Amino acid sequence: MASALSAPHLHSEEAAIEYVEARVWPNGPFCPHCGCTGRITVVKANAAKRIRLGLKRCGDCKKQFTVKVGTVFEQSHVPLNLWLQAMALICASKKGISSNQLHRTLGVTLKTAWFMSHRIREAMRSGDLAPFGGGGGAVEVDETFIGRKKGAAVKHGYEHKMKVLSLIDRDTGQKRSVVIDTVTTAEIAELVRDNVAREAQLMTDEARHYVKVGREFASHGVVRHMDGEYVRYEEPLITTNTIEGSFSIFKRGMKGVYQHCGEQHLHRYLAEFDFRYTNRVRTGVDDAQRADLALTGAVGKRLTYRTVGGWRANPGGEARA
Repeated sequence: MASALSAPHLHSEEAAIEYVEARVWPNGPFCPHCGCTGRITVVKANAAKRIRLGLKRCGDCKKQFTVKVGTVFEQSHVPLNLWLQAMALICASKKGISSNQLHRTLGVTLKTAWFMSHRIREAMRSGDLAPFGGGGGAVEVDETFIGRKKGAAVKHGYEHKMKVLSLIDRDTGQKRSVVIDTVTTAEIAELVRDNVAREAQLMTDEARHYVKVGREFASHGVVRHMDGEYVRYEEPLITTNTIEGSFSIFKRGMKGVYQHCGEQHLHRYLAEFDFRYTNRVRTGVDDAQRADLALTGAVGKRLTYRTVGGWRANPGGEARA
């Protein structure tokens, strides 16, 4: 039985380039500078002349490019097969894999591993804004709290913590999470309206910020955690156990693997956990397919040191231990 890590595109840069080209350019190469598709030639690689693998030349605008241009891999000097190895490891690790582990496994510097991780998280970020529960299905909504906001004094409750609102569409298995500033009726209600179809069955706990907005949907099922109720026994579909289960995976990863996350980076870690949860075996996606989906998501996205916050300027993106 072959190992999942024995695929040729994970060990050869030339094979990796061919693998990525087949997925980024399914209908053949096109020039990212002018959009030309018909007059593109291959420039033969020559290390002595510093002509890199996978180089193409556009016959219309005369510019050169590779499949990395216009993706999260652009301007990276890391071999593409190492990028695919990192992507495979992150996509297959249910609770994530730390930058330190990638640094040791891939043989790149810690700084490079940290930046690669953030670029891959950017590839995992979904731009889908379609509301959940469009077919009248159940949508679970809940908030969770993690870490500590920079400079916030520790208090009882959750005011000093970073706040997250998540939604799960039970029918599709999709999960969507956003960082929120405050847990108020106004902010929560606006996000619920924007992300849940009116014909959906809303499922929440007894928090008062869901009471008013819950009346705007087909139905609003409530479980009362304060009374020790976690499923309505006479109506078993009324529960938030699905989203609570997803929070347990998220928190085990953030506390056990990443250990620390700066608030300015939290949205990317949420994108990572949402991506793996949405594209899990339960929804018909295995590890290899998940990595291919992340690769597809790498197209049309860029992330530079400046936009990610900078390593020296902001070392708080993840614990280094």
